[in-house]
Amino acid sequence: MAVRLLLKSGLAVTALTATSGAICYHTDVLDNPWCSTFRIVRFGRAACASFIVSLDYKWSLRDLEYDTEEYRTTIGQIHTRSALRLREMCSRNGGLFIKVGQHLGSLDYLLPKSYVKVFKVFHNEAPKTSLSRLQGVVEEEFGQPFDTIFSELDEEPLGAASLAQCHKGVLRGTGETVAVKIQHPDVRRNGYTDIDTIEFLVSCVHLVFPDFTFQWLVEEIRANLPMELDFCQEAHNQERFSAMFTHLNFVKAPRVHWEFTTPRVLTMEFIDGGKVDNVEYLKRNRLRGDDISLKLGRMYSEMIFLRGFIHCDPHSGNVLVRPGSDGQAQIVLLDHGLYKELTDEFRLTYCRLWQALINKDSRAVERYCLELNAGELYPLLACMITARTWDSVQGGITQKQRSREEMRAIQQHIPLYLSHITQLLNNIPRQLVLILKTNDLLRGLEYSLGSPLYRQSYIIMSKYCLRAIGEHEAGRAESSWIQRVQWRAKTKLSLLMVTLYENWLWIRAVFVNYT
Repeated sequence: MAVRLLLKSGLAVTALTATSGAICYHTDVLDNPWCSTFRIVRFGRAACASFIVSLDYKWSLRDLEYDTEEYRTTIGQIHTRSALRLREMCSRNGGLFIKVGQHLGSLDYLLPKSYVKVFKVFHNEAPKTSLSRLQGVVEEEFGQPFDTIFSELDEEPLGAASLAQCHKGVLRGTGETVAVKIQHPDVRRNGYTDIDTIEFLVSCVHLVFPDFTFQWLVEEIRANLPMELDFCQEAHNQERFSAMFTHLNFVKAPRVHWEFTTPRVLTMEFIDGGKVDNVEYLKRNRLRGDDISLKLGRMYSEMIFLRGFIHCDPHSGNVLVRPGSDGQAQIVLLDHGLYKELTDEFRLTYCRLWQALINKDSRAVERYCLELNAGELYPLLACMITARTWDSVQGGITQKQRSREEMRAIQQHIPLYLSHITQLLNNIPRQLVLILKTNDLLRGLEYSLGSPLYRQSYIIMSKYCLRAIGEHEAGRAESSWIQRVQWRAKTKLSLLMVTLYENWLWIRAVFVNYT
């Protein structure tokens, strides 16, 4: 009760701050980086934008009957202008607000299409910091003049993100070309205040719109922020990832230069390549979209099902491709700041759930969804994991490809199930929340590559699930060598059956094309 009263009084404070914040929001004088370092300015912008968006929804829909044609048209227009207004605010505040925008741009299973489309821009574009300010960060970190470390640093960044930006440079001592990732100057100082601001505004908006329960997103960002602000941790993740994939020559991560790496500066090998969604680059280098999709699927299946250590930010700005030594696509994964370590219990439950989904085993789907705290909303969780309708899940997700009509149906039903979706996201394990985001980003990459390899993707996933479950069961049978041999034989037989099915599909496709 006390918390609710506090939040209600907070709405008045927010409205008051929003009035002054409107000045911050609409005045170009306060658009420079120096003004954005003031927390009251950042809070004012956020409060103003939140207040205007909330008012727009309440006022514009006040006399409209729900789910009529006029209602759907009007709310579609509100979604678009509200998303643009919030994106402008995030761009002006920068830092953690960009990070929140990137999260929103990956919530295809939750947000209206207008929001996802508008915020996806942050996956490839973010406000830039001037090179002179970044040089100051380097000098603070190393305690020596910038030009004693780097003889060159390009003015134009290779990429700008929410917490940092990356520049191509040259090491003075060796003359080696490197990529230098430098944290934006005020991110560390403003980060925790910004997350408090976002949490407060989310709570206020929830009072006005009870279905708006995004507390899970705030908690996720708060939990991950310390790791993402520590570039030494990112460097360790990068090296662990490289060690995991030494057996796959089509996977690579840049080598770290530890002597020039601190919590705010990460210096690494420079690798030339094109963004995974750069169609012209792929054509010019004769790289096939279907080959890239299958390799991404194999890489992430191994991370999720077998290793339990997942890179959780695979948007197009973080995935480069280039011709490998065999002329085929090599995948270069960047930005290793956000990883999720899965518990064995969760990983195996998730493996068994995917096996049930692929095998069209409805009872097993219900069982493993319940183990993930889905409760009576287990059909919704199955739909969110697969990005398919419940009819497709029941009919078998491997039976037919997801059509445009099915994608439209999913988007149309999101507003109807919004309260259930947010309830589910508050209940399921935090590990699964990040996996859902990762899955959606990967589907976005596959869509941009124009490679609807749905059966091949499921075959790859099925193989890794079988391996993970087989290795686990064989490991449990430590005291009985007979049981270990039985499990290994069973796993090999299952993998053989999947491979034979895969070959049969290939032969059938060749025959159909030939005839």
